[in-house]
Amino acid sequence: MRIEWKHAMKMYQVDAFTQALFQGNPAAVIIRDDWLADDLMQKIAMENNLSETAFVKKIDDTHYEIRWFSPNTEVAFCGHATLASAFVLFQDFTAEKTIYFHVKNLGIFIVSQAEDGKIQMNFPIRRAQKVTEYPDILRQALSKPFKNVYLNSQAYIVEYETVEDVLSEQPDLNLLQQLGEIRTAITAQNDTVDVAITAQATEKYDCISRYFAPAVGINEDPATGSIHTAIAPLWADLLDKTELVAYQASARGGVLYCSLKDEERIEISGYGKLYMVAELYL
Repeated sequence: MRIEWKHAMKMYQVDAFTQALFQGNPAAVIIRDDWLADDLMQKIAMENNLSETAFVKKIDDTHYEIRWFSPNTEVAFCGHATLASAFVLFQDFTAEKTIYFHVKNLGIFIVSQAEDGKIQMNFPIRRAQKVTEYPDILRQALSKPFKNVYLNSQAYIVEYETVEDVLSEQPDLNLLQQLGEIRTAITAQNDTVDVAITAQATEKYDCISRYFAPAVGINEDPATGSIHTAIAPLWADLLDKTELVAYQASARGGVLYCSLKDEERIEISGYGKLYMVAELYL
């Protein structure tokens, strides 16, 4: 008996912000000429159970719309799944070297691919402001001493005293989940003399971070482009630099190359590695 499928489509899975498989942040990518129903996109993301599944709608060979879903909700901005989507588009869908993602409420993301394959993403900066008042839950959830707390529309960014404290922190995720839509990032300047603090970090970096978003189904995100639109400008100001290499010190690890640009824009760059191409039958 022949089975008729309402939807049959190709799905890619790419490890973002890494040049090696099983590192960086995995994202699923589906490219289409039209949107699927919202509830179906959410079900696919839930089934994938990755930090994000990206859905891309083609406008033409240069312009695309993009949306991102975590396992339990649509999110407003995802950098690593944007990188993964661009990686797939440059590989299989367009001969252009610069493409434009049209994003609801955030305008246009300009994305290029360098000769060595590095994906260069131009985003709006989402600056975090220093705050002196924040929920007691935040302090209760974090076990290490910290210096300052910053806040932007996405997350509390907590500046730690040392890299070692960032690496060894074991936050209370149940408490962090109570912060709801506001996520939590912890970060520190890298002031060590070692080239690499972890096995995955293979070069000198300026700052490290970790990122927790249990309220949207992501206990610890492996490598997060969106939050570096705040973390990188923060460290750029503190270190008086416009070019930074950031390392996200998750179990998988990820390297983000950050360059501050004019007009409150930032270029966040990284590599991608294709893991899988699959066929979905829905």
